[in-house]
Amino acid sequence: MPGDDDDRELFDDEHPGPQVLESALANTALSEVVSQPPLMVAPSTTLADTIHLMQQERRASVLVMEDDQLVGIFTERDILMKIAGRPLDLINTPVSASMTPDPFTLPADANVAFALSKMVLEGFRHIPLVDDDGRPTAVVSMRNLIEYLGEIYSRELLTMPPEPHQHRFKSREGA
Repeated sequence: MPGDDDDRELFDDEHPGPQVLESALANTALSEVVSQPPLMVAPSTTLADTIHLMQQERRASVLVMEDDQLVGIFTERDILMKIAGRPLDLINTPVSASMTPDPFTLPADANVAFALSKMVLEGFRHIPLVDDDGRPTAVVSMRNLIEYLGEIYSRELLTMPPEPHQHRFKSREGA
């Protein structure tokens, strides 16, 4: 029937299948997913100042730099697991005392699939991206990747309600 191919093509564009997803994951560089430059502090920056900076900039991580070298990463997870509920003097304690030293990094041109795999397998929520000289250019977060994946699919598809006439339970027994 004329027009069926056009309708199918339109549907495929709006509702990508597995091949589109695989292609996007394998062929998209992390530099295309992240847009903000990283927050950076010195190892001697106090926890209070570091946390205030993170709050002010609404960021979940900050890179700890010494002499243009990445020496650590400090994240909201560090706040929760290493600081919250402990008797620390945030005003006098340096961020280096609670950072994660020598974080795993990726080149900015690494693909989304590799970063996603690494994050899932290793439990990372943030990975610093570095240039050819090892200088940080950005930080990719699990949130960045989830937002990117969400953009691949139509917002309409993601917010579509379940089948309105679908009956999941035949009786109220046990309810």
